[in-house]
Amino acid sequence: MTALAAVGVTAAMAIPAAATPADGVTGTILAQASIGGTDYILREITIAPGGSTGWHYHDGPVYGTVRSGVLSHYHSDCTLDGIYHPGESLVETPSPSYVHIGRNLGSEPLVLDVLYVLPSHSPLSEDEPAPECDR
Repeated sequence: MTALAAVGVTAAMAIPAAATPADGVTGTILAQASIGGTDYILREITIAPGGSTGWHYHDGPVYGTVRSGVLSHYHSDCTLDGIYHPGESLVETPSPSYVHIGRNLGSEPLVLDVLYVLPSHSPLSEDEPAPECDR
């Protein structure tokens, strides 16, 4: 192997996998407040049929309720951890070790009401690459 080829192989191995973007997701902030170093953000999220949130985690707890449609929620080992119908709620714990994805596998839009409780100035979510089981 030439030195140039070895450098190319090494560089290719060092590139991290790209984050998985959301697909078919729109969001509207309904209310927002900052109190004592914590941001509280209430958001309506709509996921189109066949869409997903992309793989991600949160820096603070997230509380969601399905308004319409059906949410299929998966852990980073690609196991289904819940199917949520209208009126049902879920909690996503904050941690880089709790990477997950939400998908709309149905034929109608999925609408969620979501409350983010985040350290001030944190992003709503932290994108992550798809786990090996989802590639």
